Amino acid sequence: MPTKEEMMFKNANSIMVVNKDFEIVYNSRFDTKMGNSPYDKGYKNLFEMYPSLGKNNSSIVKTMSTGEMIFRDAQEFADTKGRVYVTQNLTVPLFREGKIVGVVELTKDLTTAGHVEEKKEYLKSLSREGGFRPNRENNEKITFDDILTLNEDLLNTIEQAKVFALSPNPTLIYGETGTGKELFAQAMINYAAGPKQKIIIQNCAAVPENLIESILFGTTKGSYTGAENKKGLFEEADGGIFFLDELNALPYHVQGKLLRVVQEGTFRPIGASKEKKVDVKIIAAMNVDPIAAIEKNILRKDLFYRLSGNMLYLLPLRERKDDIEYLIDKYIDYFNGVYDKHVTGISEKLREFFLTYDWEGNVRELKHVIESMVSMSREEVLQFSQIPIYLHSKLKDVKGFEGEKRKLEKDEDDNIVVDFGNEDYDLRRAVEQVERSLILKILDKTRGNKTKAGELLGIPRQTLKYKMDKLGISDKE
Repeated sequence: MPTKEEMMFKNANSIMVVNKDFEIVYNSRFDTKMGNSPYDKGYKNLFEMYPSLGKNNSSIVKTMSTGEMIFRDAQEFADTKGRVYVTQNLTVPLFREGKIVGVVELTKDLTTAGHVEEKKEYLKSLSREGGFRPNRENNEKITFDDILTLNEDLLNTIEQAKVFALSPNPTLIYGETGTGKELFAQAMINYAAGPKQKIIIQNCAAVPENLIESILFGTTKGSYTGAENKKGLFEEADGGIFFLDELNALPYHVQGKLLRVVQEGTFRPIGASKEKKVDVKIIAAMNVDPIAAIEKNILRKDLFYRLSGNMLYLLPLRERKDDIEYLIDKYIDYFNGVYDKHVTGISEKLREFFLTYDWEGNVRELKHVIESMVSMSREEVLQFSQIPIYLHSKLKDVKGFEGEKRKLEKDEDDNIVVDFGNEDYDLRRAVEQVERSLILKILDKTRGNKTKAGELLGIPRQTLKYKMDKLGISDKE
């Protein structure tokens, strides 16, 4: 009789390799689930690609910290697009010279259409985006207390959201990317009165335009080739709450059917002759200015007016400076725990820059910057020199930090010397010299870690390895 571990080795349909810094070295799932390589999309970190994972619910984290091989029969998690998976996992540690250097996870996908309602688990993970309480267990409900802010305007918005949560009328949440719209939605869902056993979440941007209507409103057999009688998500949500994220991505003609649901509580499945009636509390969110969306014919004016009666606007981080320092401290504490670091704070010059910087990605960007710096830091105080490389180019746009940009540029250019011995001005050879010098310098800075070196250079690890082979740079050099 084979053991469950042996069965996993035989039946696994995907594999993921993660190094000790929780960077995804290889992941076969993206071929079918993500649609593109995680390196193409920038999701190199496990917690970025699968934001619902944490120390308490990830077999990878547990194996990395204990060195044990772990079998899990049904692990639930969501990817960065909100798609929920239920998997059977076997997680195996990788050792080098007695130390854990990473893990390999074999996965058998158990996800079925019946897991639609389980997407509510995904919302529980979103507390990591717009301010969060770091030590809450994943199985606890997100509440308004988890929205951490010192800003008076945002505190007033929270009080508004509590009132809207108790109303049967729809709510529209508007805010830039990364301001915490999903977190507000989850808090409203858990604050609402009455039964909440039916909670449906749909990201409108995550579904192809030609499928979204059938997914929302259902189909009848014979309405088109291959169509079957199938319930839509609105029918699934009857008697509960439906959260529509990125409403502005919903096709214009489908917005007309949504308006009918909002106004009259009725809709007609594709190909049906009769209408169906539902009682659904709708919460919608969008990350573009509604008025601008109307002017560009992205959003129906009549739908906006119907939703705007209960509307919440979430201030961008640059307009609530009092929250920047507050969240920096919270994220440092949190990622100290994730990466087993002991960072105590940031330098005064870096703090000044963070308070001046525009934060176009809002709280989500701040989170990723702090995570990157804490995970790479070998010091107790984060320094200016440790900011992610993409921020270097931003320094010229922030008044008073031109000197810091010059220092970073000088540091990057140190030891990069082109040798023009014998007056050899061959351009190709000169470029190769500069490339070789820069790669050697970055590899030295990352202590030979090619994944981190590739990140600093802005190229995938595979491209870096190709260039090293081409330029004759050995792994031990």
